[in-house]
Amino acid sequence: MGSDDAYRDEDLERVFNAYKAADPSGERTARAIRRTLDMLYNGQHTGRYSPDQLFKTEKTHVGSVVEIELRRDFDDLISDGDKLDYTIADTEIDCKFSFRDGGWMLPPECLGELLLVVTADDFSATWSAGIVRASPDNVRISINRDAKTSLNTAGRAAIKWLVRNGELPENVLLRMDPRDREAVLEKRSGQQRVNELFRRVQLIPISRNTIATLGQQDDFMKRVRANGGARTTLQPEGFLIIGGDYEAHRSIALQLGAPNVGPGEFLSVRVVPSEPNRPDSVHLDGRWWRVALPGEPCTTPAPNLPDTRKRKAKSPRQRPQ
Repeated sequence: MGSDDAYRDEDLERVFNAYKAADPSGERTARAIRRTLDMLYNGQHTGRYSPDQLFKTEKTHVGSVVEIELRRDFDDLISDGDKLDYTIADTEIDCKFSFRDGGWMLPPECLGELLLVVTADDFSATWSAGIVRASPDNVRISINRDAKTSLNTAGRAAIKWLVRNGELPENVLLRMDPRDREAVLEKRSGQQRVNELFRRVQLIPISRNTIATLGQQDDFMKRVRANGGARTTLQPEGFLIIGGDYEAHRSIALQLGAPNVGPGEFLSVRVVPSEPNRPDSVHLDGRWWRVALPGEPCTTPAPNLPDTRKRKAKSPRQRPQ
């Protein structure tokens, strides 16, 4: 219902306020969407990383997985509905997802009910979610062969957005330069692919799922670690592979002026020796280091990172990938 309606939809307002209070920035919702897409790509076993690589039946299944993952992540807000997918703030609401903005398909049982509408575009790394009522004024008169309809122009305009075009955690393989991606994927072994990724994608957080997609083995994290992984192989080339699971690593990224790296993420940083106490520098292995400039040669191996085997960063509500 739009702002010019003759009455206020109190149920919609109550559900909207409850959801917004549970996820003010939208971070929890974005994380659930990211996890859903990665689950469907199943990169560790398939090597896939793009919506274009999904089968048609998998694409039709996305909405169900989004519904399940949001229910899991928001167990403090969402409970099961009797007629519809969810109950939020003592009000039933259905969850609808579409890759196409405005493409939500509505079965007869949704008509007249509240909807949580969600959309995401992995190519642009954006997502949106809002709440709307599927009132007669807000839906199309026509239906398809499955008796489903969709929001009309007034219905799309009536959506009360929780987040509009928010940032989706980035799919690095999908959004990197095609020439760089080809150079990574053409490598024959998982270790070579992971090494090449860290060479070509610097100062951009890389998810654990991306490593799994390239490593394609059960212990894919072995591809990152020292003692034979990327940290060892790339150290002579001046690379630090910072792990966001560790407070000590996150502190190093902060001191270097590098982007923030969160739990479950990695950051490739090429460093060179620096003069003492220079801004955006860090003291490691008895000397000072800074981020190398583009094209600047690295003739000194990168320092060793602190031993972090006993101290991991806490990640509230983090779930296995």
